Amino acid sequence: MDVRRVMAALPHRYPMLLVDRVESLIVDQSIAAIKAVTMNEEFFQGHFPGRPIMPGVLIVEALAQAAGVLAVESLGLAGSGKLVYFMAIDEAKFRTPVEPGCLLRLEVAFVQKRATVCKFAGKAFVDGKLAAQANFTAMIADPPA
Repeated sequence: MDVRRVMAALPHRYPMLLVDRVESLIVDQSIAAIKAVTMNEEFFQGHFPGRPIMPGVLIVEALAQAAGVLAVESLGLAGSGKLVYFMAIDEAKFRTPVEPGCLLRLEVAFVQKRATVCKFAGKAFVDGKLAAQANFTAMIADPPA
């Protein structure tokens, strides 16, 4: 999936869209996606001057967005207006700094899938090395009125 299809699945837009493409998606199972991390990211202006590192919370957000694409595609939600909201983040661990110029590989799998609540396990890699991991739960819901 290119970025246009990602944008069709997710409501996020610049600067919060953190998935650039999907390399593989196995419906009801898993997704592998890419975030190209560039020096032009707004957060690098302050995190950290002289030593730019992608904030861990944004790495987890990128994993969650990949999970959102997986959920939308697996549950047939495209065009429905439904949104995927975070409910919980568990066991988040950060192993390697993510710096400008990296291709961040996002791998997410379903742990549990229901119509309104899904659980996921995600890992983010840079050059094959584990950068971060987290388990998280999301709710499928209507957008706010």
